[in-house]
Amino acid sequence: MKLSKTRSIAVALVAAVLMAQAAPIVAQQAPAQQVQPGAAAPTTTAAQALPASGTTPSGSVSPGLAELSPWSMFLQADIVVKAVMVGLALASVITWTILIAKKIELGRARWRLRTALKSIAEARSMSEAQLALGDKTSPLSMLLTAALREARISAGLASDEGIKERAASSFSEIVRAESRHMRHGMGFLATIGATAPFIGLFGTVWGIMNSFIGISKSQTTNLAVVAPGIAEALLATAIGLVAAIPAVIIYNHFSREIKVYLEMVARAAGAAGRLLSRDLDRSHGSGGRHARAAE
Repeated sequence: MKLSKTRSIAVALVAAVLMAQAAPIVAQQAPAQQVQPGAAAPTTTAAQALPASGTTPSGSVSPGLAELSPWSMFLQADIVVKAVMVGLALASVITWTILIAKKIELGRARWRLRTALKSIAEARSMSEAQLALGDKTSPLSMLLTAALREARISAGLASDEGIKERAASSFSEIVRAESRHMRHGMGFLATIGATAPFIGLFGTVWGIMNSFIGISKSQTTNLAVVAPGIAEALLATAIGLVAAIPAVIIYNHFSREIKVYLEMVARAAGAAGRLLSRDLDRSHGSGGRHARAAE
């Protein structure tokens, strides 16, 4: 009995010792297991952060690309491209200035000539026509003045057969001078319309060359590096088209308007020629009556 009790006590002591030794190990393993979920959480967060950082270049717009406004592109452009853009902008300003000036000039000239033609519609002689004309600077007034001058200069000649031809020559000079005056500024429109696209193309070529140089220096084909230079180049082409297209349209419009106005001037020249012819016929008739009365 004593032996069995002694063995039971010994076994209990051994078990207690083993449990006492195992308790620290279990205590150390438990915190380790509690720390592992915490460690896994940062790993998961990092894994989630990686796609977020990876989507920034593709999903969002980089600062360089977000600032690609026309003004910022002009400020960042090369000095040659800037000069091209400024020149094309000035050409566009000249185009619209010519549009406003020619519109006012042609409108006034048509109104003055139309009024002058109406005022001499009932005139029987060149003197009456000049008195009826209040505006002495209209083309019709200059035509009548030329006809009267030719009639006065040729008054002492034995024959007046060449008066009409000489007056018609003077009329042609006046019409040509009026045409040159009205076409003033049209050459600028033609030049701008013909050359502005090519000037813009030159700026485009220069900008693309600078883009290629930037690519070779950076050794990358990233859009943030390539896009600004290409955008600057295309902006030069766009400004060239903006300057050229209105210039061509305005040139064609004023070509038609000037043609209509010159037709009115030709009508005025015809009216002056008819008045001169009436005066000559009237002078011949009165001369014939005086001759018959003398006989």
